Formats: sequence, C-alpha cells, structure tokens
Amino acid sequence: MTVTVIDTASATARILDADQPARADLVREMWAPMAGMYHFIPGGLDLADVHRQSFGFDAHHPSDELRAGLDALVKADAWQRIETALHAGIDALERANPGIRVPDLTVLVILGDPSHRHFVEEVQGLSGFGGISGYITLTLWPTPPVLNRLEAIAVHELHHNVRYSPGGVVWDPATVTVGEHVISEGLADVFATELFGPTGYTHFVSPETRTDDRVLAKVATGLPVTGMQDFAAWVLGDATARLFGGEPVGLPTGAGYAAGARLVEAYREESGRTAAESVRTPASRILSVALARLGLATTADD
Repeated sequence: MTVTVIDTASATARILDADQPARADLVREMWAPMAGMYHFIPGGLDLADVHRQSFGFDAHHPSDELRAGLDALVKADAWQRIETALHAGIDALERANPGIRVPDLTVLVILGDPSHRHFVEEVQGLSGFGGISGYITLTLWPTPPVLNRLEAIAVHELHHNVRYSPGGVVWDPATVTVGEHVISEGLADVFATELFGPTGYTHFVSPETRTDDRVLAKVATGLPVTGMQDFAAWVLGDATARLFGGEPVGLPTGAGYAAGARLVEAYREESGRTAAESVRTPASRILSVALARLGLATTADD
C-alpha cells in the first residue's frame, strides 16, 4: 500500500499569492485528488465549497496571518511528520491484525481559517476526517497543541480509515448509532495514545470533561440514538450542534470523545485487547463489556 501526502504547502502558497480571479480554481485544483471521497454524490461537489465547509483558509482574503500560519506548519515539518506517523500507525495495525488490508491513502493537509471562531475556540484549530476508505483530510491551525500532536492527529484518522474500509465496520447512515460514533472516536484516541502517549488524546476535550462521570452517564443515554443529524451534539457537543443546526443535548465540546476513550479503556482493561487489535471490533461488543465494567446500563447497539 502507498501513502500519498499531497504537497499542499506549495499549493497554498500559490493560492495566497495568486490574483483574485484565479484563487477559487487553484483551491479546486488543490482539492482535486480528494474528489473520490464524494463518488456517492451525483455530479460531485464544488471542491471550493468543500474547502470552506472544512474550515479551510479564506482564499479570497490572503493575509499576513495566513502566510505566518503556513510558514509555521512548514517549519514544523508537518507534512513529513504526518507521513512518518501514518507509516508507523499502519505498521502497528498490521502487526496487531495479521492479514488486515490497509487501503492506499491520499492525505490532504489544509491550512485552517483563524478567523472562524468555532474552529479556533471550540475545536482549537483541528478538524479531521478519515471515515471514507483511502482518504484523510486534516485542517489545521498551528497552535502549540496542534503542532505538538501532529503525529497523534494523523493516526487518529488512520484508525477511522481502516475501521471503515472494506472488510471492516459498515457505516450505514440509515442505521448507524451514536454508540458506533462514540466508540470509533474512543478507539482512535486510545490508538493514538498507544503510539504516542498522552498526546494521543484529542486536545479540544478539556481535562474536566474527560473525567466527569456526569458527562459519561449522559453520553451513555444517547448511545442508541440513530440519525446522523443528531450526532454532532452527542459526540462533539452542544456548540458544534448549534453551528450545524442541530439540537443541543447538554454536553460540552468533545463529550463523545471523552466518553469513548473511557469506554474503550474499560474494554481494554477487561478484555486485554488493544485499540490497535480492536480496529474492526463491533461497537456492540465493546459497549457490552465496557458498560458492565463501568456500572452503566443502556440498550445501545451498533
């Protein structure tokens, strides 16, 4: 298998330096290798719109702040660090699961938009997506926590990608539950800690949220919920639900990540199976073990 990390540093510099009329097409060109992510959408999508919706930098208003952000990612060797981490993650998954097939990966690293308050304040400069086999996107603003966690951020999305690739768990939008989403985030975070220690935990989740038993109990009540329109509140929290027009449920940012990590760690302690080994373990199996160990009751299924 191959890992292709696109040279978006050069592409971003070209966009920021281009004349205004050319910028939108240059953004589309930068995103073009990811078009296959949207094969299931008739006619595809305008990749310039995808860029904006992914918290990507404002190509219409180049600024010294954006240039400084790009320079910080370049100086941090972000692209090479991400590629190296992905190879380490693939090796760990293959060793833990002999015979598993990891897809060829195309990886897009995008400079984020520092003027987007939710992106900067709530999710603290990080938006990643790895749920479609063969593709990973990482939108980053180079804060110290983001730069410190580049490797962990990359392998978190890798775990998702392998989980939802052929032969793994099927994500059916009509039937998937909050429980599957929560467990997938927990597995991805715990997998990152298995490779990179405490920096594996997603940094926009506060320490208080991670250890709050009330947050865990509240998330547990939502595990059986189906309907992806409700997932933002249960997994990312009320602020993200509001941003995307969802209904808040009374949870802080990253609540589902916090609960997922605790559930996966309880499963790991009880079963002895690592997050790497559990990359394709059904959420229902993990939940049945973890909820019993933690003394929580639910009818959740995957």
